[in-house]
Amino acid sequence: MQGTVKDFDASSRSGSVLLDDGSELSFDTAAFDAGGLRLLRFGQRVNLAHDGDRITAITLATLPLP
Repeated sequence: MQGTVKDFDASSRSGSVLLDDGSELSFDTAAFDAGGLRLLRFGQRVNLAHDGDRITAITLATLPLP
């Protein structure tokens, strides 16, 4: 699944993404850390691994999911 970063808080390493259908999903520190990223910016395209309604990993669209 892919989405676009809506917001990201660098201090808590959490944020939210907008999916292509317009729905919004939040991600937590564990999902951010699982993707091996250091920073996200508003508008970046990302790949998402999910388990139901919870994002388990997030990484840039150009990188493979862990």
